[in-house]
Amino acid sequence: MKMTKYIYKYAFALLLGLGVAVSSCDLNVDPRQSIDADQALNTPDGVEAAVNSVYARLRQSTNYGRNLLGLSDALADVGRTTSNSGRLIQENNNQPNAHFNSIPGSGLSFWQNSYFAINEANLILDAIASGVEGASAGQLARWEGELKFLRALYYFDLVKVYTYIPTAIYQPGLVDEGGIPMPLEGSITSDIAFVRNSPRSTIDENYNQIVQDINESIAALSTSSRAGTQFASVGAAQGLLARVQLYRGNWAAARDAAAAALESEVGTVLGGMDYVAGWRAQNHPEAMFEVRFQIAGEAIGVNESLQSTYTVLLNLDNKNAQGGWGDFIPNQRVLDFFGLAPLQIGEPASDNNNWDVTRNDDVRAHLYTTGSTVRGARNIECVKFISKAGFAYGDNVPVIRKSEMHLIRAEANYQLGNTGEALTELNAFKSLRGLEAVSVSGEDILEEILLERFKEFAFEGHRFFDLKRYGRDLDKRYLGANNFVPFDDFRILPLIPQREVDGNTNLNQNRGY
Repeated sequence: MKMTKYIYKYAFALLLGLGVAVSSCDLNVDPRQSIDADQALNTPDGVEAAVNSVYARLRQSTNYGRNLLGLSDALADVGRTTSNSGRLIQENNNQPNAHFNSIPGSGLSFWQNSYFAINEANLILDAIASGVEGASAGQLARWEGELKFLRALYYFDLVKVYTYIPTAIYQPGLVDEGGIPMPLEGSITSDIAFVRNSPRSTIDENYNQIVQDINESIAALSTSSRAGTQFASVGAAQGLLARVQLYRGNWAAARDAAAAALESEVGTVLGGMDYVAGWRAQNHPEAMFEVRFQIAGEAIGVNESLQSTYTVLLNLDNKNAQGGWGDFIPNQRVLDFFGLAPLQIGEPASDNNNWDVTRNDDVRAHLYTTGSTVRGARNIECVKFISKAGFAYGDNVPVIRKSEMHLIRAEANYQLGNTGEALTELNAFKSLRGLEAVSVSGEDILEEILLERFKEFAFEGHRFFDLKRYGRDLDKRYLGANNFVPFDDFRILPLIPQREVDGNTNLNQNRGY
């Protein structure tokens, strides 16, 4: 509970006392200040608390609490909305302005929360660079390593959402849009932030800095790190590096980073029903880095948590205990992946516990079951997140899983022309999930890899970005005849919050808005 205590005791003093606000992309600062930055960051305890608060911002529903998984998959071709609460309908239909943080009046946005966290990280890095009295060399190295990992993660999530991905850039928009602003020093006063008014860096500059931060994180964490996959580690940083290099199309670097991550001691690749059991564990054994919800007070709540977004069920022991919304459920293609259809297993039919689903040999089918019976429909829902932390609406969220490294290495080898190695790794992965090997060649190998990524990461937020990084259209005509978004459509990118553009003369808006 030390982490939680520090977050509330010190972090709020840092954030509210220093008045770090989120207006203009550089995180302009409200002039109301009650404590001095030096007082907050001049002791090991103060720095530890501040670092933990940067982790805590990952829990927001704007980030890994929901949107980077649920909203991303709603934008993609993973599922359909149920209209149970009315949430994610516009995003699922790819309506203009329905994307990350584009809905007026929605409160703290993904952009704001992420830049808020980045500014925190920058302030702390500035402070520890000047020295912290009483801190050991190991502490200084660990803080630097964790903060640079976190800064890289926040910036990577921002750049993959708000810009094109290097492997598929819509060229006519590149001159107008570019990357995202990337301040590397903290803003304590509004004057500093307003004078800075950072422009958008190029996409390449964004990725260069992200890779640099990760490599420096690996070097620092090799000296000192703390236990637990809720904290950055060398293995987690290697896993993040593999993903970043994959998005960048730096295939050899992606392959090598994935190999290093697989060799690390962080996380365990699971197969068979052990994989299913991993999703029932409070801390997913495959997690190389996860966002931790430690106490019920940190739970997102019934409206926007991942659990409530995906299922009405409160637990798997009694399906009549329902409390979520079940807003976003698998589409027919995902149901077909796993042979899913409602199956009555007992009497009476009115008892929800007498219903389950048919399943094929893919073990991932066990991550779905019947849930909502709203409006007479017996919906099939994803139960990857279902009170596994011991309280509702606050599941730990695996951000990087070790199995992903196999699929990254397979894809990278394919792109490097090592098709034999790619197919061998793909088939080994299929075996882990209970599937027969395939015998394919040429581009069919890539399609099989992307198909496995679709199945593996359904309801984990990868699919939209996989389509985006290959420049593929969003074909969602299963929702309606006109629901087709070509890659060159402006709706592939979201609106940058208008208040940020209005407050920064150097920040240009994405096209179409």
